[in-house]
Amino acid sequence: MSSQNEPSFRESVDLMFNRAVSIMDLPPGLEEKIRVCNATYTVRFGVRLRGKIHTFTGYRSVHSEHMEPVKGGIRYAMGVNQDEVEALAALMTYKCALVEAPFGGSKGGLCIDPREYEEHELELITRRFAYELAKRDLIHPSQNVPAPDMGTGEREMAWIADQYARMNTTDINSRACVTGKPLNAGGIAGRVEATGRGVQYALREFFRHPEDIAKAGLSGTLDGKRVIVQGLGNVGYHAAKFLSEEDGALITGIIERDGALHREEGLDVEAVRNWIVKHGGISGYPDATHTADGAALLEQDCDILIPAALEGVINMSNAARIKAPLIIEAANGPVTAGADEVLRDKGTVIIPDMYANAGGVTVSYFEWVKNLSHIRFGRMQRRQEEARHQLVVDQMESLSEALGKTWSPSPDFKQRYLRGADELELVRSGLDDTMRIAYQSMREVWHDRDDVMDLRTAAYLVSIEKVAASYRAKGL
Repeated sequence: MSSQNEPSFRESVDLMFNRAVSIMDLPPGLEEKIRVCNATYTVRFGVRLRGKIHTFTGYRSVHSEHMEPVKGGIRYAMGVNQDEVEALAALMTYKCALVEAPFGGSKGGLCIDPREYEEHELELITRRFAYELAKRDLIHPSQNVPAPDMGTGEREMAWIADQYARMNTTDINSRACVTGKPLNAGGIAGRVEATGRGVQYALREFFRHPEDIAKAGLSGTLDGKRVIVQGLGNVGYHAAKFLSEEDGALITGIIERDGALHREEGLDVEAVRNWIVKHGGISGYPDATHTADGAALLEQDCDILIPAALEGVINMSNAARIKAPLIIEAANGPVTAGADEVLRDKGTVIIPDMYANAGGVTVSYFEWVKNLSHIRFGRMQRRQEEARHQLVVDQMESLSEALGKTWSPSPDFKQRYLRGADELELVRSGLDDTMRIAYQSMREVWHDRDDVMDLRTAAYLVSIEKVAASYRAKGL
């Protein structure tokens, strides 16, 4: 566990914010305006379950309304508390600014272990929580738009959207009150995989810059890189799956609640995931070495470490022993402020959470836009694209005929070239573009300023500057 003098998650976010603003030229009043959390609403409500009334405590925190609506997930976990929710809301503000999603930052949470309740009970609890928030405009398409987080998913978002629609029967945009919904309830293709896909795109962009790869003491491409993933939930699973299947990375370690698996030749991510779904954990999984002490695997030799579960897993107690030269924070706040300093002194490169896991909010933004426009992406232009591509192919074929030559493209060229982009391809394209542009804005600051030693400070600088510009534009 972490040592006594370890800063809390909230303190870590504050310390990192302070580090960034100390090298910025912000008026003190504006700095304070950006720092503070605007409002936190605590709700306690009762639900009759199993013959008696159970009281639940939930939170919705709004950090910054420099842009509206504000955006941020709702997590279901026993550890949810006001400090954590406010720190996560602040991170959301900076994250949205960094990836140019036009939202302020918010976050919500409910103190509950979802595994202890039946589905119908969870629905009653979720609908009541949504009711309490919606009647105070803390769920609203133009004011506050939640999304899934730890312990929640498409199912809960569908319940929340339906609850809001029942309360606002004439709101034509009611579906836009929450993102991360199932496809048949107004969701968007590619949302479930979005955060993990964003981690993949972030790493791809990092590996496009030889100078950055060298800073991490690595070389070459993602192909063959040894990766350890902590947490095989939605984010960790998709990141590991895409990196191993599409980029040739070797997933040498997977850390879960009940220990860790290690196999230097690489683990089959899909097989491990199926085992967890079937058996409730990784214990007993064949074809790999099982260690009961999962945290010890964080210190194992590898090229890339992906913490994708809880905050504070890399802290003062283990930071000095972390061997990975490159860490990408798929979770929120997995490296404490103290550990961040230790790792920075060691020369470890950290791709920060604010950027690395922004794929979720990016695709949530696309879903929100889709809900407001009431039309799926690609519906208007897809076939027209195909028709134009067909024209080009026809011209090339008739030109080669006129020249007395045979045009012989690769077998699947025609099929791939002629196909217009569907919603999933457009979402992935938009996400890829977002992750590239955001990384370039960070690395520019990282490389051009002598007082910026790492990507995290660069990310804070870029995002705080964007938030400050919004406030200035409002006349503050």
